[in-house]
Amino acid sequence: MFRAFGWQDLIPLAKGAWLTIQLCAVSGILGIFFGLILGLARTSPSRIARWISTIYIFCIRGIPILVIIFFIFFGIPLLFPGMELDKFAAAVIALTVFAAAYVAEIVRGSIEAIPKGQSEAAEALGLDYWRKLRYVVLPQAMKIMVPPGVGFLIGLVKDSSLVTVTGFIELTQAGNIVTNLTGDPIKTFLVVAAMYFIICYGISRLGRLYERRTGIHINALKLPEPAGL
Repeated sequence: MFRAFGWQDLIPLAKGAWLTIQLCAVSGILGIFFGLILGLARTSPSRIARWISTIYIFCIRGIPILVIIFFIFFGIPLLFPGMELDKFAAAVIALTVFAAAYVAEIVRGSIEAIPKGQSEAAEALGLDYWRKLRYVVLPQAMKIMVPPGVGFLIGLVKDSSLVTVTGFIELTQAGNIVTNLTGDPIKTFLVVAAMYFIICYGISRLGRLYERRTGIHINALKLPEPAGL
């Protein structure tokens, strides 16, 4: 027998939202870390590093995230008997594997967007590859990475709802549980949608704040003046 949707149902939904934030924070940080490594490898002078990173990026980007989640949660215990992953760890690994490939492409595109003259000037000053990357290329590329990076993190929050297939009680799964108790999916998932919006809006505002402080979008949107004026 169903009961009416009430204020008490906000508690499990809030707990699910908090688990979603934790999940996306951990997988987002790990995804950025490994994505940065892969992105640097993709643009490195080493042919082997470029080959390995390219295969990883193209393979992961060509596989739906749901398949990755299924493989991590159900496939690893079958391939390695006795190696059981808890639901949170499996979700973090799956989202990290997914995020690293997309962050790597953001890093690659940002590095390649830096004018070649910057690298040539650094080489003329006698900087080796790593010092050129550290002092000249990356500081400029970081500013380019922020807008698409924020957009990807917002997408990662929404994609995290797919880990509900493993039974992990994040926000969407919490909504399913409350719906089963109340029989009122409309009110329940309106609240779930509002919570997702708050999380994503918060990430967006943090990104905009960072852009304002660094002046990223102001310089990027300036149009060149017509010649002769």
